[in-house]
Amino acid sequence: MSRKDGMMYAPVHEAKPVVGPGEFVIAALALDHGHIYGMCNGLVEAGAELKWVYDPDPEKVKAFLNKYPGVSAARSAEEILEDPEVRLVAAAAVPSERGPLGLRVMAHGKDYFTDKSPFTSLDQLAAARLQVEQTGRKYMTYYSERLHVESAVYAGQLVQQGAIGRVLQVMGLGPHRLNAPSRPEWFFQRDKYGGILCDIGSHQIEQFLFYAGCRDAKVLHSKVANYNNPAYPELEDYGDATLVGDNGATQYFRVDWFTPSGLGTWGDGRTIILGTEGYIELRKYSDIGRSSTPDHVYWVDGEGEHYEHVAGKIGFPFFGELILDCLERTEKAMTQEHAFKAAELCLEAQQQAVNLTPDTLK
Repeated sequence: MSRKDGMMYAPVHEAKPVVGPGEFVIAALALDHGHIYGMCNGLVEAGAELKWVYDPDPEKVKAFLNKYPGVSAARSAEEILEDPEVRLVAAAAVPSERGPLGLRVMAHGKDYFTDKSPFTSLDQLAAARLQVEQTGRKYMTYYSERLHVESAVYAGQLVQQGAIGRVLQVMGLGPHRLNAPSRPEWFFQRDKYGGILCDIGSHQIEQFLFYAGCRDAKVLHSKVANYNNPAYPELEDYGDATLVGDNGATQYFRVDWFTPSGLGTWGDGRTIILGTEGYIELRKYSDIGRSSTPDHVYWVDGEGEHYEHVAGKIGFPFFGELILDCLERTEKAMTQEHAFKAAELCLEAQQQAVNLTPDTLK
């Protein structure tokens, strides 16, 4: 896993299969974003059999087959969609193409697992809601900054155990390294990536809903800007937003593309969860100046001050739960409404954002 390049973030963990060989067959379709590797790693470690891969770019397929040598290269997307053995399709298409691809997958009777952000418009979300209702298929989203981060999983366990009481506020910081020369052309096209709040902001909103136990929320205020990248006029390199949940909990988050070159990882992601009886701080990918390792959890409760370095100790239960959900038609990994609500709110935050880009850069 590359610690410098967030686009290739793909954690690995010991295999903990929840099914036997061949019981849950999956395929990878659309390799536009490197997150497809994290998605497939998690599913394969949980026991899924990765049978097919397809992308129109043969170089992407070649790289994928080098990583997963037992997989077959399909001649077309239809070869995957028409295979009755395939139960779930994992895809990391260009963001604007994720919604339409999901409709095709579900129309073929298969569950769909897409990279975030799952949509770039509210119309795409509405179409997916309707397709889920009509087909009974799942439209799941890889919100990796919670699902594939052990410190974030551990924080969820602490919250659920009541370690800090009722959650009142969640603050999220999601800086990323731009690595502009290595980015594909679509990354800088506003209609393709959807905007910074729609894209990497989706992680932050999903975490708020989860940690605070909100079924719904309202965007109070949001802002975006291109502060420092005039060569890419459609890029937003900064965004923030404030939300209030249906239970009164609040959120503030900031996302940006300003990770300095001196940081040993792609972003110093942090989350602070305030409760009525304590608080938790996650230093997800680094503990700067102290340790370059990920997954540091600090918390304070009525008993005292605590610290755990949880890397390699917690695992990623989402993937096994998702497999079982697909087989048993349950919603233990994530409810469909939760996945859609996080998407809806990031789209609304993006839609109503005030643009602070200096006139000199517009």
